[in-house]
Amino acid sequence: MDQFPQSSAPLGNLQKFMATGSLAVAGALWGTGFLFGKIALREMDVSMNVAMRFLFGSLFLAPVFVRRTRKFTRKHFWIMLLASAVGIPLEFLVQFKGLELTTVSHASLMVGTLPILLALGSFVFLGEELGFFDWCALALSGIGVVLITISKSGTDTPRSSVKGDVLIVVSMLAVVALALVTKHLMDAYDPMKVTVSMIYSGTPFLLLWLFIVDAPRFSFSPTAWFAVAAQGLLATALAYLLWNWGMARVPAARAGVFFNMEPLVGAALGVLILHETLGSMAIVGGAMILGSAVYVSLRIRPAEVNRGH
Repeated sequence: MDQFPQSSAPLGNLQKFMATGSLAVAGALWGTGFLFGKIALREMDVSMNVAMRFLFGSLFLAPVFVRRTRKFTRKHFWIMLLASAVGIPLEFLVQFKGLELTTVSHASLMVGTLPILLALGSFVFLGEELGFFDWCALALSGIGVVLITISKSGTDTPRSSVKGDVLIVVSMLAVVALALVTKHLMDAYDPMKVTVSMIYSGTPFLLLWLFIVDAPRFSFSPTAWFAVAAQGLLATALAYLLWNWGMARVPAARAGVFFNMEPLVGAALGVLILHETLGSMAIVGGAMILGSAVYVSLRIRPAEVNRGH
C-alpha cells in the first residue's frame, strides 16, 4: 500500500483528503445500487436488470479494460474465469431476487454483514485468528440480522420479507467465497484489473442466463432504462474507479471503514425516497451490524473483497 509522503505537507494533505473523499463517495455510490435496482425491478425481471446493469457497467469500464497491465498467467486466467462464471451470476441474481422481495433499507442493512462474514470465512478457510472481541462482533451482527428479519414495517409503506432479507445475506456468502478464491489474484495483480476482468468475464454468463430462462424484451420506460444505466455507471463503474484510486493512497485499515457507507446510504435512500419505514428492532439490528462491521473493517484488508454493488 502506498504511503503518503511526509514532505510537502500541503500537497500530501490535499492528496489524503481527496483519497479519503473518493473512498467515501465510492461507498455512497455502492449504496445507490439497491435504490436504482428497486426502481428498475418495477418493470424488469431480476435476470434482465442484472444483465443490463453489467452490460452498461462493462461499456463504461471499457477504457480501463483495454489499458495495458500485467497479463494473467494461464492458471490465474482460468481461476479468474471460473470465479467470475460462478460468482458474479450467483451473487447478483440471488441478491436482486432478495431485493425484489424485500425493501431497499432492509437489503442495504443486510449488506453490512459483509465484513463480518469475510472475517469468519478467513477464519474457517484461511486459518486466520479471531480474538474475543471479534467473536463478540460476529455474535452481535448475527443478532442484528435476526432483529431486522423479524422487524415489521408500517402497513402503508413498502413491506420487507424474511425470505428477501435472507437471500441478501446468502448473496453476501457468495461475495465472501469470491473474495477467498480470488485473494491471491488481488495480491498478485492490480485489483482494478482483476475486478474489471471479472466483470467482463461474468457479463456474458449473465446474458446467456437471460436468454435461457426467458425471451427478453426491451420495451421499458425511460425511467427503467435510466435506473439500469445508473446502476452500471454509478454503482459499478464509477464506484470501482474511485475505490481503487483511493485504496492506492490510503492505508487499508483506514479505508475499510468506508465499506459501511453502502448500507448507511442505501438504507437512508430507501427511507427518504421510497418512503420505507424501519421498525425499532430493525434500527437496533442495523446499529448492531454496522457497529460490528466498523470494528471488523479496521482489521481486514479491503482489497481482498471483490465488490460488485
